[in-house]
Formats: sequence, C-alpha cells, structure tokens
Amino acid sequence: MAGSNNDINVLNHSPLFDSLKKDRAAPSQFEVNGHVYPFGYYLADGIYPDWTTLMKGYSTPIDEPQVKFIRFQASARKDVERTFGVLQGRFAILKTLARVMSVNKMRRIMYSCIAMHNMIQEDNGFAFSTLEEEWLDKPENRPCRNIRRRVKDRKSREKEIRDRNVNDQLREDLTAHI
Repeated sequence: MAGSNNDINVLNHSPLFDSLKKDRAAPSQFEVNGHVYPFGYYLADGIYPDWTTLMKGYSTPIDEPQVKFIRFQASARKDVERTFGVLQGRFAILKTLARVMSVNKMRRIMYSCIAMHNMIQEDNGFAFSTLEEEWLDKPENRPCRNIRRRVKDRKSREKEIRDRNVNDQLREDLTAHI
C-alpha cells in the first residue's frame, strides 16, 4: 500500500528493539545528573518518535544550552554515519542488499566486520565491542522460559522503551550535562 513503508511504520515493525523487549540485551544502564536510565539510546533525527531509546535534538531550541545540545547530537550522529561508511568501504559485503538476509545473518556479518576491523586497527582504546554476545554466553543472563512471565515482561519493556516522559527527562539531563 502506498506510504505504508514510511520510517515510523518500519520502526514499529523493526526487530531493532527485540533484544530489549525479550530481555536478551546486555545491560546498558547509565546515570546522568543523578538520574538512572535503564537502556542505552540511539541518536535520531526529528522524524522519529520521542521514545526512551531514541534521542533527537530539540525542534525549536529556546536557549544556548539547547542549541549546544543540538550541535553535539548532530556531530555524534555524523560520527556514527562516518564509522559505518568506513566499515562499508573496507568490507564490500556491507554494501549488499540487506533485504535478502535474515536479521541473524546481518547481525553475524556486522559483528564479524567489526571484529575484523578491530583486529586491523591499532589498539588505541576506541575499539568496538561485542559485549552483547559475550553477555548472553553466561547462563545466568539467559532469558526466562516461562511464557506468561515473558509476555508480561515484554509488554512492560515495550512500554518503558516508548516512554516519552523518560525521553524528555533524559534530553534535559543530557543538555545540562553538556
């Protein structure tokens, strides 16, 4: 159907946050300005929703700290895009169509490329990590097998992921931190 593949529909049906919803993601809790946040976040532009896990700039900044935050956020987003560009330039497999691959296969390819890139680079303290894979290897970190609890936990986590109030608080804390 026309318009059905817009960014928001794709995001709502994306497996991007499945590991968080299923409690299979490595811990990424952090603290900013005395507030503890349960999940890491992705840098996003203005089209995305105000979820806990998506951090975008202010649409209409009203003071200098907000303008500074927008500048820092945009700069960090560009750094991530350039990093992926470096990986694409080095590993041609990342330029192929992802639609023909399963999510698992794409994840393995990405982790493999990152690991090979790290092996090539000098150890300067800026290497990527595959912490999630290492974390899941430990039996105590594997998810619960009780179906009722899994469904309840998944719904609860989905609500946490989409919490606009937490997003607003995090953005204010990050703005004050910068």
